[in-house]
Amino acid sequence: MTPTRKGSFHLFHFAGVDVFLHWSWFLVALYEINYRKALYSSVLWNVLEYLALFVIVLLHEFGHSLACRSVGGQANQIVLWPLGGVAYVSPPPRPGAMLWSIAAGPLVNVTLLPVFSILLMVAKPLGWGEAVPNAVGLLRTIWAINLGLLIFNLLPIYPLDGGQILRSLLWFVVGRARSLMVTSIIGFVGVAALIGFAVLAQSVWIGIIAVFILLNCWGGLLQARALARAAQAPRHSGFSCPACKTAPPQGNFWLCGKCRKAFDTFATRAVCPHCGEQFAVTRCLDCGEMRPFNEWSVPPPFPTSV
Repeated sequence: MTPTRKGSFHLFHFAGVDVFLHWSWFLVALYEINYRKALYSSVLWNVLEYLALFVIVLLHEFGHSLACRSVGGQANQIVLWPLGGVAYVSPPPRPGAMLWSIAAGPLVNVTLLPVFSILLMVAKPLGWGEAVPNAVGLLRTIWAINLGLLIFNLLPIYPLDGGQILRSLLWFVVGRARSLMVTSIIGFVGVAALIGFAVLAQSVWIGIIAVFILLNCWGGLLQARALARAAQAPRHSGFSCPACKTAPPQGNFWLCGKCRKAFDTFATRAVCPHCGEQFAVTRCLDCGEMRPFNEWSVPPPFPTSV
């Protein structure tokens, strides 16, 4: 379960990435600003605090997107919502490409830590504490928010960044499907721990996060099973990927973007048998490349001498 453009509005376009903001972000912002208004002398500082959170999350997601594009992947959309943000990245299905695309997000938070730390260190000599105590309090809060987001994101729980980094590292050793299977199962353990902590802390917010992670772990488990089936399935001998020259698997491994039903695009010549939608391009399940369907064919054999 991840946020989509449904219920979101377009903010801006930068570096080939469209940024959307979900409407529920404003409801949570109003609640958080009102809940923490006693920390400052003016509610304006609370607004700045929440906007700082917005910027930190946005920079984090751009880290994912730009890193993915640097390795030849697709990343053209970011959706911000109350639980943070989601960068829709599709790196090439290689463990190294996946690892860089995911690790770049937390690296943004690591880079911001010394920036905020230096600002806090110079605040006292410059007399900011006496002149503008709210500003120093805001800096401390932003520093803590950035560190908290970094630590939480690095928990080895799928689909958090830490869980996906673990999956990328395991991919080098046990393969694509098994790595996702293992991290999804670890994610279920993490969900149980989060639910227990939510009960002890009586935190509805942590409970909501736990449910979000639970749904994504279940989706990851189903995807891992599908990847394992695809790896073991027989192959279409009459087709090969124009990029990696691998024959595609036989089976319902492609999802129709219109009716959301699975089908075998090579058995139906890129036409969904359920709704009749025709697709001009087809994704290779092995290398991730999207190519026109008419390019998927077995090349003629090389001539041989006798």
